[in-house]
Amino acid sequence: MSKFDVQPARFGHVALLGRPNVGKSTLLNALIGADLSIVSPKPQTTRHRILGIATHEHAQIAFLDTPGLHEGGKRAMNRQLNRVARHAPDEADVLLHVIAAPRWTDEDEQVWKLIEQRDIPCLLVINKIDLVKDKADLLPFVESISKRHAYQGIHYLQATRGKGLKALMNDVVRLLPEGQAVYAEDDLTDRSERFLAAEMIREQLMLRLSDELPYATTVEIERFEQDGELARISAAIWVEREGQKAIVIGAGGAQLKAIGSQARRRMETMFGGKVFLQLWVKVRENWSDDDGLLRQLGYMD
Repeated sequence: MSKFDVQPARFGHVALLGRPNVGKSTLLNALIGADLSIVSPKPQTTRHRILGIATHEHAQIAFLDTPGLHEGGKRAMNRQLNRVARHAPDEADVLLHVIAAPRWTDEDEQVWKLIEQRDIPCLLVINKIDLVKDKADLLPFVESISKRHAYQGIHYLQATRGKGLKALMNDVVRLLPEGQAVYAEDDLTDRSERFLAAEMIREQLMLRLSDELPYATTVEIERFEQDGELARISAAIWVEREGQKAIVIGAGGAQLKAIGSQARRRMETMFGGKVFLQLWVKVRENWSDDDGLLRQLGYMD
């Protein structure tokens, strides 16, 4: 357990905000030291608010991963993702505005407008600095941002390799309010294994399916039973059209088998035991544009 030179003890919630595909989920996993939040190269992989807990000597931080705040999406799902992102600061004591070097987009500006409405300390996290060949180019980029936006600090990260994490964590702890740990030392999240199982299946859909198809899919756990050291899990993969069902299953069932195999391995690592996983593919037309179905599938309270 790492130690921070702060007294008295500190506890607080830290929300990760940003547009899609800037690496918020990768950063959350790096900060808590576990592969909790699912990750893929595709934008809008994160659909829920995910809490990840980092416990250190003298400090416990509850990080909140959020969907990317985005423009253009008109379906009920897009509205719900933005709603979750916009409400996350209401839970937070510290904000991290994550951007991807070396770009500042209109969506980044929309995130800043959300931040400046609240009297909460915010750090700018410039991720993916490995994509900038000449690091000198970062100086005018950051200077232009700093002139227009008041952050309490700026950090340069390569979250995939852990570069810059220590300085960021020290700055986060400095900004946390005083308080005792709320969660147990070995707690990782407030999410259930049932929820995590669905996410790990959906991660494989995001990784293995091309173009827009992953966004037409979701996962519903129909059965999660513990049989001694064996977890028996049955899950439905919902798609929006019959043609999509055939793609997810693949020739001779090969695609579905590969999705299940990789998801099962991830579950066994996360849950620390054997998993028997059954997958079915079902059709619900336009589920992603139906508030009632989104609520039934756990996207809305």
